[in-house]
Amino acid sequence: MPEARSWQVRWWQSQWQSATGRWRSATVEQRLTWRLSAISAVVGLVVAVASVFAAGPWDSGQRTAERARAAGSPATGGERHGAGPGRPVPSASPVLAPLGTAAVAPSPDSGDDAVPQPTRAGLADALEPLLDDGALGKPRSVSVVDSATGRQLYGAQADTQAVPASIIKLATGIAALSALGPDHRIETTVVVPGDGAKGGAKGKDKGKDKGRIVLVGGGDPTLTARATKGAGAPASLRKLADKTASALKKSGTESVRLGYDTSLYSGPVLHPIGPNENISPVTPLMVDEGRLDDSDHGPAPRSHDPAADAAEEFATMLRDRGIDVMGEPQSVKAAKDGKKARPLATVRSQPLSSLVERALTNSDNDIAEALARQTAIAAGEPASFDGAGRAVMDRLDKLRLPLSGARIVDGSGLDRADHVSAALLAQVLVRAADPDHPELRSVLTGLPVAGFTGTLRGRYAQEAVGRGVVRAKTGTLTGVNTLAGTVVDADGRLLVFAFMTNGTTDPQGAQRALDRMASALANCGCR
Repeated sequence: MPEARSWQVRWWQSQWQSATGRWRSATVEQRLTWRLSAISAVVGLVVAVASVFAAGPWDSGQRTAERARAAGSPATGGERHGAGPGRPVPSASPVLAPLGTAAVAPSPDSGDDAVPQPTRAGLADALEPLLDDGALGKPRSVSVVDSATGRQLYGAQADTQAVPASIIKLATGIAALSALGPDHRIETTVVVPGDGAKGGAKGKDKGKDKGRIVLVGGGDPTLTARATKGAGAPASLRKLADKTASALKKSGTESVRLGYDTSLYSGPVLHPIGPNENISPVTPLMVDEGRLDDSDHGPAPRSHDPAADAAEEFATMLRDRGIDVMGEPQSVKAAKDGKKARPLATVRSQPLSSLVERALTNSDNDIAEALARQTAIAAGEPASFDGAGRAVMDRLDKLRLPLSGARIVDGSGLDRADHVSAALLAQVLVRAADPDHPELRSVLTGLPVAGFTGTLRGRYAQEAVGRGVVRAKTGTLTGVNTLAGTVVDADGRLLVFAFMTNGTTDPQGAQRALDRMASALANCGCR
């Protein structure tokens, strides 16, 4: 079997080398005609290499579950990468090198790279006419970088600071992965509090801790009260109730008072934009992101107090399982004065890699803010908007990213006080593609696919050349349009790009202009 696999890899390498030679000698028109065949050869090579070196549902560096769901998911939203009934979520670490490096075997006489880099002049010819589109505001900031070398190939006001909107989630995701690793899981626990637990119990219950349990929020916004199935599902409040009821009955306890602890986070719970259908109050305890409907992504009516609602839901579940919960759940602190609480039951979130993917694919603001606070906790900063912003900036600095002039004040990009450059965001993506940082790769695998998944599902209908080839994070606020991601150019080179413009008055026109720019990169060899 190993010999057969080795033969497969050599066969695909020879096919690619042959195709590369024909490609280079072809005219531009012939290149466009042959492009699909060349991409098919790359995919075949990747599959062969993956069969030798990696086990699990991976295909072209993208999870098979993601691609399978691209056609079947509703047009109104994206999908949870890798998650679903019976489908476990693998770590993001077993990855393949980007095109232009080890994924393509160079021929002996081709130099270091079998796939040529585009030139600045060629990129300028392709992009600058599109930058003149009147729908774009100012600045019009562009950075195009070769993913293999990290070298900026083309820049236009690339170092200018601008409001990024949701593409700041790229920085949030890479900071969290760098601080905690892709396999980190967020725990939600039920504990028996230590002596002297401080809380809101009143009257005859005040000061009595016997029979009290506390639901402690760990910062997992994807904790769900809905029915779940399969190893890859989000953490379940129902399963936590099952475990808690079982532990209580085993100890002979059938009547309790319930508290809930949100002390992990500090500072304001409301995002500076105020109550909004795009984000819940930011607390470490919530179920289904505080949504008051059946949705799992996109705008939705939100709870004004997600923690209290989660505790009420949990109390109902305990009662359904034969545990008498006395009174209403009270906000408490599970442990005080160094006295530890005793764990009773725990559930754990999906791996951090999956949370990052979901945050990027669906532009999920609740998950993004949670990721920023997890980064703050890892850094010993307060888990607040201010502490999270400092922690994210510190992690980016540790990754040696260009931070001059940058300011990050939230994890989601909803705050207009965020200011970063296109050059910084392009380098975030380069670092995620770096073979020396496999722990960061889910920043790439979480990018929406043009015309197919997430926030790019409904775009690129008129930009067929970029459809399925461009993968990018979108960003939109009133007057702000941004796009940052990856694209394979006509020669098969993997490029990273970041496009930012502020002060737009025609949001649809600006969005189409950015999409045309990404498609232009996909359509040219640019030499």
